[in-house]
Amino acid sequence: MTSIPRRAALMAATCLALAAPALAQAQEAPLPRITVTGEGEVATAPDMATVSLGITAENAEAGAAMDEASRVAEALLARLDELGIAAADRQSSDISLRPVWSNGDDGTARGITGFEAGNQLSVRVRDLDRLGDVLGAVLEDGANQLSGLSFGLQEPKPVMEDARRAAVADAMDKARVLAEAAGVTLGPVISIAEAGGGHAPAPMMEMARASAVPVAAGETVVSTQVTMVFELDGAPE
Repeated sequence: MTSIPRRAALMAATCLALAAPALAQAQEAPLPRITVTGEGEVATAPDMATVSLGITAENAEAGAAMDEASRVAEALLARLDELGIAAADRQSSDISLRPVWSNGDDGTARGITGFEAGNQLSVRVRDLDRLGDVLGAVLEDGANQLSGLSFGLQEPKPVMEDARRAAVADAMDKARVLAEAAGVTLGPVISIAEAGGGHAPAPMMEMARASAVPVAAGETVVSTQVTMVFELDGAPE
């Protein structure tokens, strides 16, 4: 026959065994959290431009077309030397040769009537005051394509850092407002993740006419997003 003290001990042990999983689960349950996304952007004047220019030449002979395009490309590179554009700031982006076909509208079969050669060049201009001169000069020397012009920053890191600070401040402001509205206290930051950033020209522009080509530099907007997770202290009443 089991004694009363022993029976009580067994019952107590059984109760503790049954309660242990629930107690462990309660201890492991995470505290309430809130996740917010903040945005930050900084507008600043650009100090660099990148222009894509090119040469196309047509001839009945493929070699002659390519020779003509190469001759003009060499002249453009020589002019860029004269303008002080460093070799590191110019790069050939595409060299092409394609046939030119007749359309057959006169009843004849379509055929190759010649060849078109192309040479594309990407140029960085670090002195925006001379951008108009550079564009005018390369057009005078035979460039017959301008396929793109973009503005940027030579040292974007400081501006991006300011955008990140603004994004974090925006996220913290949102978190405070949401916590206050929910009747809880905002706790410490659990995690911060950046969603990515970039820069783009802003629509606000002032036209500054250079000696050859009018150029609108405007502003460059650097932006980023951060996602922050905060712990919440207390529960809404």
